Amino acid sequence: MPADTADAPVLLDLTDGVATITINRPGAMNSLDVATKELLLETVRRVAADPAARCVVLTGTGRAFCTGQDLKEHIRILQSGDSAQLFDTVEVHYNPIVTALAGMEKPVIAAVNGVAAGAGASLAFACDLRVVADTAGFNLAFAGVALSCDTGASYHLPLLVGRARAMELLYFPRTVGAEESLALGLATSVVPADRLDAEVASLAARLATGPTVALGAMRAAVAYAAGHSFEEALAFEGTMMNRTGATADHQAAVASFVAKEKPVFEGR
Repeated sequence: MPADTADAPVLLDLTDGVATITINRPGAMNSLDVATKELLLETVRRVAADPAARCVVLTGTGRAFCTGQDLKEHIRILQSGDSAQLFDTVEVHYNPIVTALAGMEKPVIAAVNGVAAGAGASLAFACDLRVVADTAGFNLAFAGVALSCDTGASYHLPLLVGRARAMELLYFPRTVGAEESLALGLATSVVPADRLDAEVASLAARLATGPTVALGAMRAAVAYAAGHSFEEALAFEGTMMNRTGATADHQAAVASFVAKEKPVFEGR
């Protein structure tokens, strides 16, 4: 699939099983105005439903990954007195976007090319892996504009760094650099900025040629376990095992094991 129109605020490219979603407002540090949020939601839902997309990469154009809410648009709406439109965006846009991103049954990588702030950081935290350029970082900027956190930050951030550290990062916003992000658990790996694309491409290619149903089931099982008891998590694991055991990829893997060959997975 070719990339969308080059000046669109969100781009999509699907090549060799890897769907790359790029937030494309470099002049606005990839901040999220209404048009961008609407297209991002449509795009994330599109790749979630597309069986040809076996791994998803989320990234940004230019110097930023995503800096969250477009504050210039936010101020215009605030001054217009339309507070309903201003704060309905959480339920109308942010919640559906992060739900689709976190809930899709395929691996998702954040290629953090620059600063990820506010809802932009939250979107990165909802991904499975965060490959971070050494020049990038995260900023939980919400308190700086006297707003609560959103886009799943209250859920994903404590899972990554623990409750106490999460509260510190939320209460006292600052840009956490790449190496500190790695030490805290916000980053999965840190690479030189000029190698980010190649590192992510290699990782995404491995995942896109993997047993997609099994990888999606692992993702679902880990998410389910975070909010359920041990016994419930075991029951869900059993359900996922039955589901993946019935796949063509499992049959191919068993046959390849017997034949002492490397399996070729088709994602079904």
